[in-house]
Parts: sequence; structure tokens; C-alpha cells
Amino acid sequence: MLPRVADSLSFLYLDMVRVVQDDTGVCAQIKTDGGRTDLVYLPTAALSCLLLGPGVSITTRALSTLARHGTSVVCVGAGGIRAYAGILPDSLTTRWLEQQVTTWADPAKRLDVAIHMYRMRFQDADIPHTVTLEQLRGMEGQRMKAFYKILAQQHGIGRFRRNYRPDQWDSQDPVNLALSAANTCLYGVVHAALLALGLSPALGYVHTGTQHAFVYDIADLYKAETTLPLAFALHSSDNAEQEARRRFREDLRLLRLLPRIVSDVQSLLTPRHNAAVGTDDDKDEERSERQDVRMVHLWDPHAGVLPAGVNYAAGGN
Repeated sequence: MLPRVADSLSFLYLDMVRVVQDDTGVCAQIKTDGGRTDLVYLPTAALSCLLLGPGVSITTRALSTLARHGTSVVCVGAGGIRAYAGILPDSLTTRWLEQQVTTWADPAKRLDVAIHMYRMRFQDADIPHTVTLEQLRGMEGQRMKAFYKILAQQHGIGRFRRNYRPDQWDSQDPVNLALSAANTCLYGVVHAALLALGLSPALGYVHTGTQHAFVYDIADLYKAETTLPLAFALHSSDNAEQEARRRFREDLRLLRLLPRIVSDVQSLLTPRHNAAVGTDDDKDEERSERQDVRMVHLWDPHAGVLPAGVNYAAGGN
């Protein structure tokens, strides 16, 4: 069963197969233990994102069919972890990208999204509407400090201090090693989801100055319930880095994180005043946006969107 990410947006993960195009459609060739090759046909017309894991080879004909059907293809690590590259169809709508750029470029709207991100981490906490971004950063710092303390007490490891030192990777304690490895996996999952929506991973609201700024923004929403408990559980592991990647990949099947990421991102990029008004049908249509681009349009600062393919010269044809 394909996990439904939105009404018409779904992901499919493959590994250790060959993807080809035959007379019937796009299929995955799977080698069985008995040496037989089984064919599993992919629902390309209903599939929005195909995640290609390790050991996958794909033919040009298959890629062409996926592109015609508007399916994004993302090369990822095992279990959908770590996104390395993405191939986006030209028919993929730019609606969410335009919404991202609009909210990112306007300081007031960017601040609104950044504050909403922090509020999402506090869940049901009673936060005044007058709170500033600086105050929220301080509150988040205190929350994480307290969370570290609780997890450390639960696992009996004494005081913990987050220490990310890439230049001294092997000398770190098991919790820091596991946390860094698990966070990298989480970044890959978020990256794959953003690419499938056609968004820019570089345009972050809280983070800035890196090609993965938006990835870090979204990943921070889930660390407290995913990578942090996992890392502390591996405090006595002799191979915390490898174990963290393996455990995170296994837990990902239960977390159903991709659907949550897409829903949360769409909620963040939907203006608050639009979300507060309108019918439920309007909201569903907004969130399940998966319109293919059938016609290129022209932008005008006064008239808005104009049809392309028209000669706008006086008396032109």
C-alpha cells in the first residue's frame, strides 16, 4: 500500500531492483532467491514521487514515462534516508515554490512562518501572541536543555552536552555520534519530501546561508520525538553511528514521517489569514494541490497572470 501524503500525492520507495519500460508500462524487475525475475508494475499515473534507493538501476525509457506522468524521481539512501539528487518533471506545479518565495522574501511573512515553526515545537504550550522571535529562541533553548536532562536521567548517563565536532568525529561520545548520524538521516527524509513538492531546500525561515536551510528548519520540528530519544537509547553502543542509521530506518516505517512533513510544510506555507477563513472544501483543495502545468503563463505586475503564446504587439497575431 502506498502511503497517501495528500489527496493525490504519494511516495514509493524502491531498492535492489531494475526499473524498465516494457510494452505494458514501467515495472521493477525483482530477482528472487530461486533465480526467477518477477515484474512489479508501478502505478506511474497515480504516483507523485519515486524514491530510488541503493542498488536501483533505471532506463531512459522508464524515466521518460515517469516524466510524462509528472512523477518526481529522487535518489536517496537506504530506506528513503539521505537525498542525493532529484529529477523534477517540468509539469510539476510551482504553486508551493511560489508560496515559499513569497513568504520568504517578505520580512513580515517570513517572521510569521518562523514564529509558527517554533510554536509547532511547543505543541499545546500556552504561548502569548505577543512573544517575539528572540524570546521563542530562548524558550526553545530552555526546552531542549530540559529535554536533554530528562533523557539523560532516564538512561542514567549523567550530564549531557551536545557537541558536534566533524573534525573530531571518532572522539565523540556515543550519544553525540548517534545523534549526528540520526540527524543526517532525518535531513535526507526531509530533503526528499521538499524536492517532491518542488520546493527550494535553500530558502529557510529560521536557518539561512546554506543550500539546506529549509531542510534544517523542517527537520527541527521532529527531532524531539525521533532522533533524540533514539540517540540516548544508544548511549552504551559500541557502534552508535551505524546503529543509529539502522534503527532510524526501521523506525521510519512506523513513524510515517513523509506524510507528516508534507502536511506540515503545506500548513506553514499557507497564509494564516487564508487558513482561518473559507470552507473545509477550500482548505482541502489548497492542501492537496497537485495540479500539473498544462500551459505556461506570463507575469504582469498589474494584470496578474496572462496567457502565453499570444502576440501582445499592437495589431499582432
